[in-house]
Amino acid sequence: MPPRQTVISALSYEDPDAAIAFLEKAFGFETHMRVTDADGKLQHGEVTYDGALVMLGPAGWAEWAKSPRAVGGANTQSVHVEVADVDAHCARARAAGARIVMEPSDQFYGDRTYRAADCEGHHWIFAQHVREPSAEEMQQATGLKVEYRS
Repeated sequence: MPPRQTVISALSYEDPDAAIAFLEKAFGFETHMRVTDADGKLQHGEVTYDGALVMLGPAGWAEWAKSPRAVGGANTQSVHVEVADVDAHCARARAAGARIVMEPSDQFYGDRTYRAADCEGHHWIFAQHVREPSAEEMQQATGLKVEYRS
């Protein structure tokens, strides 16, 4: 069993079984746990990527638990995943049918990232750390104040 994280994203899907299949094929996740009801319908699932855990389950188990599909594609969070080769990861996701929302590009904070929407519209950011810019470099690139705190 992977070690437990202290912060774990949990996403709601109208079809959580299809979502797990999509996350495996497009993004390289592996199924860690499946909890099903008497009819075999998924009630809780856990997938991992390089030791990190994401939980998912059926939309509607609570009034506030909805898929982006049910709310016009709106997202209130995105999931950020660090990968070894962001360009290859993007190619895999595209080939598996992920909608690429933002093509791979270098960011001012030192990551190369792309964004993709999954089969129900959840947004995922995949990143590869490529350099370590100073706070001053980031401020010059953005015009924003950058502070690090311990």
